[in-house]
Amino acid sequence: MGLELFRTHIISDQKVQNKTIDGILLLIERERNGEAIDRSLLRSLLSMLSDLQIYQDSFEHRFLEETNLLYAAEGQRLMQEREVPEYLHHVNKRLEEEADRVITYLDQSTQKPLIATVEKQLLGEHLTTTLQKGLNHLLDENRIQDLSLLYQLFSRVRGGVQVLLQHWIEYIKAFGSTIVINPEKDKTMVQELLDFKDKVDHVIDVCFMKNEKFVNAMKEAFETFINKRPNKPAELIAKYVDSKLRTGNKEATDEELEKMLDKIMIIFRFIYGKDVFEAFYKKDLAKRLLVGKSASVDAEKSMLSKLKHECGAAFTSKLEGMFKDMELSKDIMVHFKQYMQNQNVPGNMELTVNILTMGYWPTYVPMEVHLPPEMVKLQEIFKTFYLGKHSGRKLQWQSTLGQCVLKAEFNEVEEQASTTERVFQDRQYQIDAAIVRIMKMRKTLSHNLLVSEVYNQLKFPVKPADLKKRIESLIDRDYMERDKENPNQYNYVA
Repeated sequence: MGLELFRTHIISDQKVQNKTIDGILLLIERERNGEAIDRSLLRSLLSMLSDLQIYQDSFEHRFLEETNLLYAAEGQRLMQEREVPEYLHHVNKRLEEEADRVITYLDQSTQKPLIATVEKQLLGEHLTTTLQKGLNHLLDENRIQDLSLLYQLFSRVRGGVQVLLQHWIEYIKAFGSTIVINPEKDKTMVQELLDFKDKVDHVIDVCFMKNEKFVNAMKEAFETFINKRPNKPAELIAKYVDSKLRTGNKEATDEELEKMLDKIMIIFRFIYGKDVFEAFYKKDLAKRLLVGKSASVDAEKSMLSKLKHECGAAFTSKLEGMFKDMELSKDIMVHFKQYMQNQNVPGNMELTVNILTMGYWPTYVPMEVHLPPEMVKLQEIFKTFYLGKHSGRKLQWQSTLGQCVLKAEFNEVEEQASTTERVFQDRQYQIDAAIVRIMKMRKTLSHNLLVSEVYNQLKFPVKPADLKKRIESLIDRDYMERDKENPNQYNYVA
């Protein structure tokens, strides 16, 4: 009864109602501007309006209108004044503040339209501008936290993720093209591609919540830019693999090689010119196998398995044939060495032959090489041995692919004497340097003290007689002199 009378005779009065709502809105405006207000008073007033069933008609409508105007103006102003990271953090702060107002003194029914208004004016109206102004910078600088916030905020707005996706694609294409197109970057192209791929993968995983749309878009963008320059990326990827699989790659443990090959295969999937890759890969593989410069047989076979899984058996059949040739050649050489034991061949020259199936290996132009008669004779012996076991086959020598090892034995006594003499000379220099260093610092020193300090500095034993000779030598060369009044004392000569 009392509540009804209050509503009828007091709050229904338009002047009273307007002044009440004006006061409430003023308090909220002051709080939004950073002032501390009496929140309990607001909670009581708004609770009263709700009890009187005039909350929505009298307050909420005007509140949302003023909120819309406030944030529309604020969004326009701050988008001009602030950098994107700062703006994003401001938007997030505003959303948290408005959510807190709902919890503290607004009616729950206000939450949805209020948050939607803030999102629309601070985010929805500035999606494209935000990305054009700041996305490239955030990605270039790898601003992980800011990118996470960007994705989180854009996910709140209809169409936000789609706009972000389009700019994401354009960024990858543009940045990737700078790696691939410029010939000056050929030496570092593959490593830069791997680093770039790691970077965008990390952004997707950490910032974009592993969103499958961003994963697929990234793959399409990579495929687009990497094929803007036909054939060259395929060639350089093959060369990169060769550099990692060759002996001398100090950084390569088996585990590291395996990880590297997995990453390379991801880049490999994007290229169209896989036949170009195969040609260069086969050529480099041949060198590694024939010269024995492969860092790891397991890594070689692992790469072959990956290529077979990716491209099919037809793609790797010739590469597999090369490995089979090398294994068969080892067996043939075992039998050849047994055969040679029954041959009366003068000298101690050894011959190792790799039997290569012409269809598997790269094409090599035959070149005439003038070999020593002893080597020619060994070739003929091998030819007789091989054709005796495999009649109907034809051998074509490729001497230019071969290598020769010259062995020499040196007299052990002479080598030891030479080494000992070199060590002796080195020690003389070290003794001289120690004496000069001590005398330069002390200026004047007795013989016994000088000998004691020299012993402390040297890392090898010295006979007193040898040390005395070095002192006399330095006196003769005017580095130091005997004291005229005390012959047992030395002075440094500057």
